[in-house]
Amino acid sequence: MNESSKIDIHGILAKLPHRYPILLVDRVLEVEKGVRIRALKNVSINEPFFQGHFPHHPVMPGVLILEALAQAATLLAVQSYDFSLDENHVVYFAGIDGARFKRPVEPGDQLILDVTLERAKAGIYKFGAKALVGTDIVAEAGLMCTMRRLDC
Repeated sequence: MNESSKIDIHGILAKLPHRYPILLVDRVLEVEKGVRIRALKNVSINEPFFQGHFPHHPVMPGVLILEALAQAATLLAVQSYDFSLDENHVVYFAGIDGARFKRPVEPGDQLILDVTLERAKAGIYKFGAKALVGTDIVAEAGLMCTMRRLDC
């Protein structure tokens, strides 16, 4: 793995507009520009969503796993096409296809976000995305995202 393809939290904060409590990528382990990214989300009992989902058996909500995958996908697009997100630009979901959840993600898990770029055309990006804990796939989906300029 190329050391320069790693991105720490400071680099992530410089590239994504997300902040606590919705920033769901802690580290980028590997980026192959225009191809794929592997990122990490450490799942801690201190996450605010565990207070209500579910107090007796804490489980990371599936929509937040998809959001973590989308954030990793955004980092892949930013790295691949050398654009930056600022207060005038956002990335939105344009579609989620075939989302499947294989097992719950619990406090203490390390969520590996494995995303491949399948297509980029006219500002629409299509990704194949898998979330893993260890070698087990816990979720997978096809994601479509688009970057938009805000009219401020």
